[in-house]
Amino acid sequence: MNNDPVNVICFKWGTRYGAHYVNNLYSGVKKHLHRPFRFLCVTEDASELNEGIEIVPFPPNPGHPNWPSVFLKLLITADGFADLKGPTLFCDIDIIITGDIDCLFEYKLGKNVIIHNWIERRKTILRKRPDVGNSSLFRFEAGKSQYICDTFMKEKELVLDRSIYVTEQAFLTYAMKEVSWWPEKWVRSFKRHSMRPFPLNLVQSPILPKGTRVLVFHGRPDPDQALYGFKGKHANRHCLPASWIRDYWISEDSMS
Repeated sequence: MNNDPVNVICFKWGTRYGAHYVNNLYSGVKKHLHRPFRFLCVTEDASELNEGIEIVPFPPNPGHPNWPSVFLKLLITADGFADLKGPTLFCDIDIIITGDIDCLFEYKLGKNVIIHNWIERRKTILRKRPDVGNSSLFRFEAGKSQYICDTFMKEKELVLDRSIYVTEQAFLTYAMKEVSWWPEKWVRSFKRHSMRPFPLNLVQSPILPKGTRVLVFHGRPDPDQALYGFKGKHANRHCLPASWIRDYWISEDSMS
């Protein structure tokens, strides 16, 4: 097994997600990554974060009207950011690590790797999934990815007015130049792969697909909502309690 150090980085700002989200993610990394690593959280509020989590301030506002924003994901690729070097895994804090993640640092070494973004099943009937990433989980090579940040800084006016790139993750996919997708079985969507299709979701609990290493929660429900059950605006968004989340969301006693 490779014992070279690697990096895991996340963001926290605002009030939607408490410190327990970062702490749970950190606990999951410690349990499922078997090599030296730095774990960094870019935040303005380090209160209640566990020891071992490195705190990094937000980079200067590049001109975004509501800073910080998701475009931070472009700026962390700048050479020298937080003295990062080598393979660096960005994680949204509302993901759950459910299996060994050493593979995330061994897969296609030196390449940019990102989730192939999911779309609703009905939209795949007549066309294939667009070549757009989902930035909930991506890996880049710190110290060799300045071009990603530079592309953002040169073209940020187009990005910020959404005239071409509808989402930050569409622009990130473009700015990475060449990307590889994570293997489908490793990174799964709670909404697409765990929740049962309507109307089965009303009578059957969500499942954890076999082989999942990382489970991504995009939109609602969040992990703590899914754990106890969630009622969306429409019946096809309801989910019964997914009690197995408790086995992977390790620091549950810190949940707010």
